[in-house]
Amino acid sequence: MKKDEFAVIQTGGKQYKVSEGMIVSIEKIKTLGKEYAKGDKISFDKVLLVDDGKDTTIGTPYITGAKVNAEIIEIGRARKVLVMKYKQKSRYLRRNTHRQPFFKVKITSIK
Repeated sequence: MKKDEFAVIQTGGKQYKVSEGMIVSIEKIKTLGKEYAKGDKISFDKVLLVDDGKDTTIGTPYITGAKVNAEIIEIGRARKVLVMKYKQKSRYLRRNTHRQPFFKVKITSIK
């Protein structure tokens, strides 16, 4: 791996700029029937951009054959967020809370 090599991946409706060895907190990955656990290997094939320091490859929309491999190091839920609905002058106030699940992954390789 070169020091200035990075990729842009898409997962969970968001885009992340990643490089090898980086730890990224991403949205929980929903799959049909498969549950992920700590230590599982995962690969992202929706790679939008790869830059190796000299050449930049941009996908239309994705780069065919490009893959970013990662390992799940933590599964958890984020801090509690207050969700409020309020309408002034009408005595309407609703409070709710939400904790968003996340995966913390370590990027192992960019191919």
